[in-house]
Amino acid sequence: MKRRNFSPFGYFLFFINVAAVVTCAVLVYSAIDGMNTAAIAAIMLAVVVTLAALCTLVDFIRRRFIDGKITDEIASATARMAHGDYSVRLNPRHQYNNYDEYDVIMVNLNSLAAELAKIEMMNSDFISNVSHEIKTPLSVISNYAAALKKGGLDEDTREKYITTLTGASKRLSDLVVNVLKLNKLEHSNIAADLKEFDLAESLRNSILDFEEAVDGKNLQLDCDIDELSLYSDKSLLETVWHNLISNAVKFTPEGGRITVSVKNENGYAVVSVSDTGCGIAGDTGERIFDKFYQGDTSHAQEGNGLGLAMVKRVIDILGGEISVSSKVGEGSTFTVKLKGLK
Repeated sequence: MKRRNFSPFGYFLFFINVAAVVTCAVLVYSAIDGMNTAAIAAIMLAVVVTLAALCTLVDFIRRRFIDGKITDEIASATARMAHGDYSVRLNPRHQYNNYDEYDVIMVNLNSLAAELAKIEMMNSDFISNVSHEIKTPLSVISNYAAALKKGGLDEDTREKYITTLTGASKRLSDLVVNVLKLNKLEHSNIAADLKEFDLAESLRNSILDFEEAVDGKNLQLDCDIDELSLYSDKSLLETVWHNLISNAVKFTPEGGRITVSVKNENGYAVVSVSDTGCGIAGDTGERIFDKFYQGDTSHAQEGNGLGLAMVKRVIDILGGEISVSSKVGEGSTFTVKLKGLK
C-alpha cells in the first residue's frame, strides 16, 4: 500500500523551526554589530550552540511523545505477533486518503496479522482433518486384524474381513499419497512441463480407467469429445481428469448418467464433466476447492477432501480456470477452461 495524499504539516513545522533559528541568529548579530570580532564570534557561537540545543530538545520531545508513542505501539504489536497472538490490530491515526508512513505500516501489519491468523487456522484444521482421516482406517485395520487373530472364522467372513482390511489400508495409502502430492503442488515451485499432446486421447484414457466402476453402478456414460491438441502439461492434467471423473462416478447413484465433453470455444479448450448425482448446495460450492472440505458431512462417500484442492492448484499452475455449477438433487457440472490449443 502506498502513502496517500501529501501532508505538508510536518514539513511546515520543520520550516518554522529553521526560520526561527535563522531569525534569532540575525537579530542577535544585529544587536551586537559594532563589537570587536572576537566578541561577536564568541556570542554567535554561544547563540548557535543554544539554538542547536533547543532544536535538539524540541526534536527529542517530538520523537519521544509523538513518534515514540507510535513506534512503541508498533513494536508491541509485532512482539505479540512474534509470540503467536495474531488478533492484534492497529488503528491508523489519519483518514485513508491522508495516510502517512506510520499509517501504511499499521495497515500492512494488520493485513499480515489477519493472514497469519488465517494460516494458523488452516494449519489447525489441516492437522485435525488429517488426524481424523488417519484415525478412521487405522481403527478399522486394528479391529479387523484383532478379529482375524482370534481365529474361528468361517471362510466367507474371513474373506470379508480381509477385503475390508485391504480397503482400509488403500484408503490410508491414498491419503498419504494425496497429502504429499498436494504439499508438493502448494509449496514447491513446480514448473509445468509444457508439451503438445492429444487432449482427446488423454481424456479418453482417463475415462477408460473408470470403466469397471461405471459398469458396476450401471451408469450411462455420454462422451462428446472433439479431436484437439493442447500445449500444456499432460501429466498434471491427468490428475485433474482423474479426480473429476472419480467424483462424478462416486456421487452419481446407480443408473445415473455422466457426461464428458471437450470443445474448442473461442480458442480455449473447454472440458466439462457432468453428473446426475446429489448436487452441491450453494454454501458448499463456495468451499468445494478447500483442502479436506467435504460437502457430504455424513462421510457416506469415501474420500478425504483433497482431490478438488489438487485440481484447483493444478489449474492455477497452468493458468487456466475451473468453475462448478450445480443444483441439489439434480447433479453438478465442473468446467475447465485451458489455453494452449494447437
